[in-house]
Amino acid sequence: MSARTQAPRIVALLNQKGGVGKTTTTVNLGAALAAAGLRTLLVDLDPQSNLSLHFGVEEDENRPTTGSLFADPPVKIEECIVQGRANLSFIPANTELTLVEGELAGRDHVQSVLRDALATLGDRFDVILLDCPPGLGVLSVNALTAAHEVLVPMQAQYLALRGLEKLLSTVHMVAAGLNPQLQCTGVILCMHETLSSHGKAVVEEIRSHLEQFRDTDVPWRSCRVLQPPIRRNIKLAEAPSFGKTIFDYDAKCPGADDYRRLGESVIAMWRESGALPAATTTQAAAT
Repeated sequence: MSARTQAPRIVALLNQKGGVGKTTTTVNLGAALAAAGLRTLLVDLDPQSNLSLHFGVEEDENRPTTGSLFADPPVKIEECIVQGRANLSFIPANTELTLVEGELAGRDHVQSVLRDALATLGDRFDVILLDCPPGLGVLSVNALTAAHEVLVPMQAQYLALRGLEKLLSTVHMVAAGLNPQLQCTGVILCMHETLSSHGKAVVEEIRSHLEQFRDTDVPWRSCRVLQPPIRRNIKLAEAPSFGKTIFDYDAKCPGADDYRRLGESVIAMWRESGALPAATTTQAAAT
């Protein structure tokens, strides 16, 4: 066990558009953080339940899932956790998550169900990554209510930039009401074409857009484009079909190298902000 007693860092990976690399990033960033020694939990909030495929876990109607946390009465979160790899656990989802929004209608405090469930874990984990569904419905709002910060996986395309502005507006609304601590801290470029002039122009526009908020009182005032971008790599698409993270599938491919370095960047960002004590990874890695 780590000697750390600080509550886990809870991170929502959110984009209202599907197919942008969100689940791939949740799994492989999580695997990189776990390899660095952080006790990491992944929570699948997407009814497509693709996160579980990276661990070779098929849908099982008898297994408690994320949806079980929203049941009345809810299943204890400890019963929903599956050990995936060393330092890396996850809570699977299934298609029944699509029914959650209707089931929660009329219940009190529907936005804080996930936050309350995660609070019961105490200091069991160092980092919790929330894989949000596309869209900004009740599951995404639960994630934003529970999270300390938001990371936005996206592609360097102009339409995606417009979507980023809408997403930041949603973060602002949640921070103004349900979760004052919420910050959007990073944009992760996925399926990136490093030589594309269009991509380069969009990246510069994203940076310029974020820079104008540096000295303002908005939840994305410290947001940055995280390095490195995740290059388009067929190995990243193949890995889930073999029930593997990219590090299990091909630890030397460009996709693995990018996610390993991204994990290092995220850890450095957390240490710089004081969100992660410098000794945390060393302590956890030694256990």
